[in-house]
Amino acid sequence: MSGEAPPGTKITTRVVAEAVGISETPVREAIKQLCSEDWLVERPHVGAVVAELTVANVRELYSVRAALTALALELGGVPLEGARLAEVDAVLAECETAVAGEDVAAFARLNRRFHSLLCDTEHSKLTHRMLQSLWARTETAQRGFRLVPWRLPESHAEHIAIRNALAAGDIPLASRLQ
Repeated sequence: MSGEAPPGTKITTRVVAEAVGISETPVREAIKQLCSEDWLVERPHVGAVVAELTVANVRELYSVRAALTALALELGGVPLEGARLAEVDAVLAECETAVAGEDVAAFARLNRRFHSLLCDTEHSKLTHRMLQSLWARTETAQRGFRLVPWRLPESHAEHIAIRNALAAGDIPLASRLQ
């Protein structure tokens, strides 16, 4: 999940167990779980290998993440206000600094924080948990396909528009802006 092992790399229980200092049983269970989540693929006569991320996979990931984010906003159904609004504004201020410095890594981290703040409400807990899994996948994709600094100002402007819609209580508009 960290992106250290390139797609197609064979993952063996023995090597992982030795590297982490645990028995092979929990590693075997973890590999099964990672296969069920499409991080790994079970290949006949080979075993588990790191799954490939294609452009089509990345498009699907981003589309599903956008749809779930919109759903989380609608389920949350509350405008941004008070401490939550202040926290979002603080993240946006940090985003502005990252944009000015073309700091793609900082912006990516803040981007996730921004969306997490918007989606983690009392009425969207399940959706938020699902989004966390998708964020991990899209972050892996970002490492593989590289974010580009020229996209940062546009993304930041989109965040400000979403923030303004939510602060005004226009949840349908904020959902469409995802």
